[in-house]
Amino acid sequence: MDATNRTSGVQEPRYWGMPDALWERIQALLPPRPAHPLGCHRPRVDDRRAMDAIFFVLRTGCHWNALNATGICSSSAAHRRFQEWSKAGVFEQIWALGLQEYDALQGIQWAYQAMDGAMTKAPLGGEKNRAQSNGPQQAGDEAQSAGGRPWGAPGRRRRRRQLQ
Repeated sequence: MDATNRTSGVQEPRYWGMPDALWERIQALLPPRPAHPLGCHRPRVDDRRAMDAIFFVLRTGCHWNALNATGICSSSAAHRRFQEWSKAGVFEQIWALGLQEYDALQGIQWAYQAMDGAMTKAPLGGEKNRAQSNGPQQAGDEAQSAGGRPWGAPGRRRRRRQLQ
């Protein structure tokens, strides 16, 4: 994509799109485009631009709404297409093809693979009689004055002079 539009001279934002060879392989996995029930409205965003936008979000970790500033694709169109393709299993197929190709090129040592995971929440604390923290000894809602006594603690209080 050229950075400068020759007709208007306006600087267009650059983005790193996927290579043509990769797009041809991904395009074969995409489900057919659904027809709009009314047959009107704006035409759908090009599939390649939507996939470029999705990969941009995955690569950079930016928010979906940040896509609007890139000029690749609108955030709503890219997110809608992401949900549509996720439901159709496109990304799982891309992942499986990537594994197969890597296995053919480099070889995956399947015998040495291990999986680890947890299906429950981590416990919030240790054992029942665990050591207590060394945090401050005052209660969370009890602020102390500069003199060391909590506000409102009994003791010597100053009285205001009353006007006569």
